[in-house]
Amino acid sequence: MPSPQTIPVFRTPLSVVAAIISISLTASLFLVWLVYFHAPSDVTGTQLAFLPALNAALNSLCTIALLFGITYIKHGAIAKHRTSMFAAFFFSTLFLVSYIANHALHGDAHFPTAHPVARFFYLWVLLTPHILASVVALPVILITFFFSLTGRFALHRAIARYTFPLWLYVSVSGVIVYAMLAHYR
Repeated sequence: MPSPQTIPVFRTPLSVVAAIISISLTASLFLVWLVYFHAPSDVTGTQLAFLPALNAALNSLCTIALLFGITYIKHGAIAKHRTSMFAAFFFSTLFLVSYIANHALHGDAHFPTAHPVARFFYLWVLLTPHILASVVALPVILITFFFSLTGRFALHRAIARYTFPLWLYVSVSGVIVYAMLAHYR
């Protein structure tokens, strides 16, 4: 029988690790296929033309929820922090559904070549790090949530220090990418 001072050691089941990796890898590969290999079903862009703006709005709402979440946890308001983080996750999930629908219908948006400096900035400063960060963000977000939901708050705090800025960057840069495309189209 363990003594009252013994701290239990929690091990993450391999099935959970495999599920997080599988979900992340499957989502990433599906998005690569969707963006680069799938022929859009509405090349004229007439069906659900509001989806890019909706994507930006959902990313904005995620950003707001993340900022509230970090503020709440810094003030010790754990319940409000948890609610904010679930809201951020909800908005990110809706974003992903909307993003998939947009790319299935309209394909990938191309930045106009008539603005070479802005296009360079868009492609190399915003888009490339945004895509790489979003691929990394998904498993990190899932792991961070897993630690919180299983009560492993020390691990949750340790990884959340990296998850928060990564998730925030992906959300904010997604809005910037949309704004640049909307402005220069």
